[in-house]
Formats: sequence, structure tokens, C-alpha cells
Amino acid sequence: MTSAGPRPTSRDVARTAGVSQATVSLVLRDKWHGRVSPATVESVRAAARELGYRPNQAARSLRLGRTRTALLVVPALTNEFFARVYTGAARVAAEHDLGVVLYPSPEGVGPARDPFESARATLDGVIASSMAAHALSALREGGLPLVMLDSSPDDPAAAATVNPDLADGMRQTVAHLLGLGHRRIAHLTAGIDSWTFAGRARALDEALAGTPHDGPEGGPRPTLVRTAAAELSVTGGLHAAARLLRGRPRPTALVCDDDLLAAGACKAARRLGLRVPEDVSVTGFDDLALATAVEPELTTVRLPGEEIGAAGMHALLAVLDGREAPTPLLPVRLVPRGSSGPCAAS
Repeated sequence: MTSAGPRPTSRDVARTAGVSQATVSLVLRDKWHGRVSPATVESVRAAARELGYRPNQAARSLRLGRTRTALLVVPALTNEFFARVYTGAARVAAEHDLGVVLYPSPEGVGPARDPFESARATLDGVIASSMAAHALSALREGGLPLVMLDSSPDDPAAAATVNPDLADGMRQTVAHLLGLGHRRIAHLTAGIDSWTFAGRARALDEALAGTPHDGPEGGPRPTLVRTAAAELSVTGGLHAAARLLRGRPRPTALVCDDDLLAAGACKAARRLGLRVPEDVSVTGFDDLALATAVEPELTTVRLPGEEIGAAGMHALLAVLDGREAPTPLLPVRLVPRGSSGPCAAS
């Protein structure tokens, strides 16, 4: 059995590439832009690959006072949207030699306990998706930087925020339904007290209020006939949608805060003897895999989960490096499918 040789060092990489150790450090820390030529960068990376060099992260962490670990807090591990957020955040973290710990905090309103004896001693920062900032106080003790995703941009607790353009998603939904002739619209909301769902309700109200008084093409003005809150599940959507559809006047379209609620709404319509979309149109939000698993497939607003996670990690890295963190508003897109159609009601 042959024993393994000594672990290669940055000096070995520098010698192989024919450059200084300082150049190797710039390249491997991705600080080379404007300082080192692309050809030299490739030579250093090739030498590192050839030697099997890996930075000594423990020594680097001690030197920088960093743990090279970030915590991503989400309301649930079972929701596909948060899986996408994690994928995007983890991809950017890996590119910068940062580890990501995923931690669920049910309901997103907390309080989320500190899963470590001291988050400050264990983590460099926290990214929280669709959470209430006050629920994260235990994780922020000691000044741990916090980046909020899909959360209020006015919250002073956050060092940076990254949000999808929810208001535009609702505007696209309303424009789509009005274009199909719908005037009696109901809103199926998620029964969770959070910024993201409050923002969807506010955006829907504003989109309807901003339409012409007599509606497009001289028709009656569109109206939000009623609203119902539901547990964020297919079953919750089913029961709440049934209440909405039994009301009079019956809505011709249901705008749902989430694809799970929209799937439940479609079930409720069928159980009441209504056809989707002939008798009632249904729209969702998120564009989960579920949206194309149901029949008819859901018209829904696609939220860029991976891009949100990636942008959140870029923002945290900027905060850790002392740079101004980007706070982008990421575009969303309505995806029309079979659950919405022309209004046939008088």
C-alpha cells in the first residue's frame, strides 16, 4: 500500500504555474479581475486541478474570522418553491467556497430558535425566505447579518432584501382575466400573516382599482366580489373555494395566492358541478410542478425561485465583504394554461 504524498500547497501551485503566491491567492479567491490576465488565471486553475490543490478552509477561516457557513431559513422543507431557493443559493455559495445549512421554521412567523448554541460563533450570516424578520431575533443576536427574501424591503432588521415583483404578477393576472371578459373576481388568500401574502392582496386590489370605471370595451367595472382565507394546502383551498363559489353573485374567476390553493379550488368547482374554465376560471401563483400535474393545467405566475436564492446569496456575500448589497426586484411571468378561459356568465 502506497502512502499518500504531502498535501499540495499554494506555493506548489505558484511554482507549477510560474507565478507568485500572491497571484495564486487572487485567482483562487476570485479577486483577479482587472489585476491578472485571463490566460494567467487559466494557468493557475489548471495547475491547481493538476495538483489536486484545495484551499485550507480551516486556516482561512481563522485568518479571516469567518466560518464560511451561511444559514438559509425557510418556512417549510416540503414546498417546492423553497427547494428552488435553496438550489440557487447553494450554487452561488459553492462558487465562493461557502457552506449552506438549511433550517425550516414552520409558518414563517416564528420565533425560530437558534439551532446552535451560538449562531454568531457558528455562522457568517443568515438568509431567510418568506419569513417575518422579528421571528429571527434569536439567530441575529450579536449582529449576524441578515438578508431577507420575499420580505418587506422597509424592515430595518435586514441588511438587504431580494424580492420577486409580486405586484406585477398580480397586474398580469388581472389583465389576463379582464381580457377574457371576467368582471366578478374572488380572491383565495393564504391564511398566513406575512408580507408576501399581504402584498399579493394589496396588488390585486390596486390592479382592479386601476381599471377604467366601465371596464374594458365599455363592460361593467371589474369587482372583487369576496375574499376567503385558507390553510396553505390543497384541502384548505378546496374548502375556502367552495365557500366562495356558493356565494351570490358567483365569481367567474378565482385568483389564488398559491398553486396548492388553486388546485384545491379546481377540485371544489368540480364537486359543485362547475367546469374549469367554462364556468369558472382559476389562477395560481408560484408555478410549482403541481401546476402541470392537474387537469386542466393551471394558469399561474412563475416565481424565479433559483434566481431569488442566487441573488440572496450574492447579497449576503456583498455584506460580508463590506460592499453595498444589491437589492433587486426580480421579474415574474404569467403562464397561461387551461384553467383560465373566456367568461361565459352574463
